[in-house]
Amino acid sequence: MAYLLNTQEVYRVDDEDAARRLIEDAKADGYGEIINYSCKFKEKKATKNSDAEMYYVVTLKREFCKEKEPDGFASITYEV
Repeated sequence: MAYLLNTQEVYRVDDEDAARRLIEDAKADGYGEIINYSCKFKEKKATKNSDAEMYYVVTLKREFCKEKEPDGFASITYEV
């Protein structure tokens, strides 16, 4: 039997408010427990070939069951 212990999700969002909403929604969605999260501001300078970019990268770590005492079943579905 294989148990899904945890996952790490990385998102790109446009602004700080969107990052905050994403984190709060993830905490409330009931899919595992958010045990760690981070939010980093990224800025890319304009070059000859591209415009400047500013965005946030949000990383969420979800725990579905404990490593020493796995007790649940989790099914993951990815949509793109």
